[in-house]
Amino acid sequence: METVMGLSWWVRVENADWRKPGGPGTNIRKLAEHPVVHVSWHDTVAYAHWAGKRLPTEAEWECAARGGLKQARYPWGDELTPDGKHRCNIWQGSFPDNDTGADGYTSTAPAKSFRANPYGLYNSAGNVWEWACDWFDPRWHIAASRENPLGPETGSAKVIRGGSFLCHESYCNRYRVGARTGNTPDSSTCHTGFRCAFS
Repeated sequence: METVMGLSWWVRVENADWRKPGGPGTNIRKLAEHPVVHVSWHDTVAYAHWAGKRLPTEAEWECAARGGLKQARYPWGDELTPDGKHRCNIWQGSFPDNDTGADGYTSTAPAKSFRANPYGLYNSAGNVWEWACDWFDPRWHIAASRENPLGPETGSAKVIRGGSFLCHESYCNRYRVGARTGNTPDSSTCHTGFRCAFS
C-alpha cells in the first residue's frame, strides 16, 4: 500500500470509486442509505447537470447548514454533544490510532443517522465533506460581499464544507459550520461527497 509521507492514515487504494468505495472486492449494496463518496468535483457537477440541479455556492451551503441559527458553532447550537448525545459522525478517541465509534460509526453513516437541522437537512456537520461550486481562497471571505457572496473567479482548489467522519478536534476541527477548506477538483476520497441545490 502506498501511504502519504507524514500522514500514515492516508492510503492510496487503486481502483476505488463510487461503486467500489473500498477498492476492488467492495461494493455499495449495503450502502444505499449512505452518501456517495469517491466523487471528484467534476463528477458532482456532471451528475448535478444530468439531474437538472447544481452544486450550491459556499454561501448557500453555509446558510442551509446553519438551518436559520445565527453564529452557532454547529447546526444544532454551540455544544458538540448536548445532553451527552452525539449529533454528528466524527472521530472519537485518539486520532489517528483509535476511533471508538462512540457516535455509532467509524466510517460513513446513513444520511438520516442524526437529527435534521431546522431546515430539514441531515448531516451538514461530519460524515462526509461536501463539494460547493466556488473556487477556494483562504482569505476570500474577508473581502467578499456580506450579501450572498460568490467565490473568486479562478483558483486551484474547490470549496469543501462540513467536515467528515475523519475529523477530530486535535487534527481537523472543521465540522463547525463556519469552518472552510478546499481540495483540487480532480480529487476523490472515501470521505468526500456532495449535495445538490436548485435554482
